[in-house]
Amino acid sequence: MSDPKLDSALAHHQQNAGQYLADLEELVRIPSVSFAGFPAEEVGRSAEAVKRLLEKRGLENVEILTVDGAHPYVYGERIRDPKAPTLLLYAHHDVQPAGDPEKWKSPPFEPTHRDGRLWGRGSADDKAGIVVHAGAVDAWLRGAGELPLNVRILIEGEEEIGSDHLPAFIQKYREKLSADAMVLTDTGNFDTGLPSVTIALRGLVVVEVEVSALASSLHSGMWGGPVPDAAMALSRILASLTRADGTINIPGIYDEVQPLSAKEKKSIQKLPVTRKEFMRQAGMKKGVKLLGKRHPWEENWFRPSLAVNAIQASSRREARNIIVDTAWARVGLRLVPRMDPARAQKKLVAAIRKAAPWGVEVKIKADSHGAAWKTDIGHPAFEAAGRALKAGFGKDPLFIGTGGSIGFVAPFAEALGGVPALLIGVEDPYANAHSENESLDLADFDKATRSAIHLYAELASALRK
Repeated sequence: MSDPKLDSALAHHQQNAGQYLADLEELVRIPSVSFAGFPAEEVGRSAEAVKRLLEKRGLENVEILTVDGAHPYVYGERIRDPKAPTLLLYAHHDVQPAGDPEKWKSPPFEPTHRDGRLWGRGSADDKAGIVVHAGAVDAWLRGAGELPLNVRILIEGEEEIGSDHLPAFIQKYREKLSADAMVLTDTGNFDTGLPSVTIALRGLVVVEVEVSALASSLHSGMWGGPVPDAAMALSRILASLTRADGTINIPGIYDEVQPLSAKEKKSIQKLPVTRKEFMRQAGMKKGVKLLGKRHPWEENWFRPSLAVNAIQASSRREARNIIVDTAWARVGLRLVPRMDPARAQKKLVAAIRKAAPWGVEVKIKADSHGAAWKTDIGHPAFEAAGRALKAGFGKDPLFIGTGGSIGFVAPFAEALGGVPALLIGVEDPYANAHSENESLDLADFDKATRSAIHLYAELASALRK
């Protein structure tokens, strides 16, 4: 049976979709990079823009929340019916650095329409998530007169750098976060047009490694041969961390990895993607081999992985005939459920130190770490999410894992007493989040907002006290 209020909310969205897209473009123009070395005032400017947006779209008691040393959060709420369930909505307004500007087809902070997509840093990760929440709230308020449940919304300002201040934030603002379920719009769909709910996240351990062999760089002709090269030493260390087949060569790193159940394996085998399609989505060049013997999505979702995120020894622009004195790298180790982050970090550090050749000096800075997360989908909220996504996209959703990390999820789920956490996003395999030429599929953006409108109605019933 048709719900007149739901129909009115959907009609309002259809009439005002262009306004919601304009909201997103305004946010994308702000270079809210939260990394050290980038202007913190831009993240502050982004928080102010998000605050104005939430107020414009009908949220109440909107405020910027701060914790010492952290980039600003933005909070808002719409609490009208004490008998109705309360939903906590989450997204983040900080973004990754733009990367190499020469690789962008259009300026990273100038939203550009091309090929049915919106191009720009933060377009998909995660400013679209903010606007999906705000647009769905607006559609209910201005289209139907009121939301079918209570909502709280929290927009974080340091997700991209690991949410290190999250424990302090929860301790300070716990009373603002009570809810019966969470919706976190910071993940992706399995493919464009194919809605997905993420039920597992990998954790992350990050370390910085600096190798030194000399007081200063030397002429490679005059000193090359007997004098150790810091860049070569670092290369040997990094190469030692994986085997020829791509598996991680750190003693004991797989000890806590749990095998998949027969049901989980069968679910992965049914995914609508071949190894060839996976390689195409990843943008792998001709002749490059895919690593691992398992299904690539099993490798990505449920096996640990290691990557060298950045490396520096002198620079490409200033390359000279020298033996460098110092070389540096940032190494990220992705974890899966039941792997302890602290133990994994110790194993990684020990392996790096053991591999150091020629007596070079090795300094290691443990940057951050976070645990993996996995949820049980037996709660009625997940069935409600499935119905909402099917209504918005016209297809049954998949329940998937993801190789990425969201530091917010596990601490908040624990702080809120284990309430269901619905991870529903707008990214897709072609979004290039964290890389150059990030983009958002505009059709999926529209469908995601429609799904959110349906979701509020579904959860109002599923979570009714």
